[in-house]
Amino acid sequence: MRIEKLNDNKIRIFLNLEDLKEKNIDLHTFMSNSLETQDLFLDMLSMAETEVGFKTHNYKLIIEALASSDGNFILTITRMKPEGQSVPNITIPKPKVKRQSITPNKAVSIYKFNSFDEFCEFCNYINTSSLSKYINKLKNSSLILYNENYYLIFNNLNLNIANLKIFTYSLSEFASRTKNEELFERKLKEHGKIIIAKNVISTCLKYFANT
Repeated sequence: MRIEKLNDNKIRIFLNLEDLKEKNIDLHTFMSNSLETQDLFLDMLSMAETEVGFKTHNYKLIIEALASSDGNFILTITRMKPEGQSVPNITIPKPKVKRQSITPNKAVSIYKFNSFDEFCEFCNYINTSSLSKYINKLKNSSLILYNENYYLIFNNLNLNIANLKIFTYSLSEFASRTKNEELFERKLKEHGKIIIAKNVISTCLKYFANT
């Protein structure tokens, strides 16, 4: 976590997934403006007051949130002139998303897992989340072992743009997205070992993952 003072009435807070894990908050809890998220926000305000002298008592706060697919969050907080409030009114808006980085390529998307166990954890998570009803739409997928890492390949993801964003956020908690995916897919298929050839998530849930 990093706090940057822009001026006397505005700061910027940089967060990543590791910061959330330290507070035992997952990505979806953070996005839902839960009580845990508000507690985290109060902690950040306290830290901002200590580190950069940004006091919020009796101030109205305006919050702008931005998120990217690599797990980074930027909160810009502006304080308005005092209005006699005893505590700030906290409402964290759903982060705006950088479209160029958050939305997977529908033709091919590749994600790297450090181990097979991490991949199984992801499948278990999807199976117990709101995305479980879309598992059957993820049939065009394969899992390949290459250089001791496991690569999950999706071809022609059959999800609408909103669910693609949610799916990407979920994946970012377990895996990292690769670059130059169309070229890398050819390399994987040429030099890697196919672990699951198709319908990856359903197959994992049936034979490997805990239910």
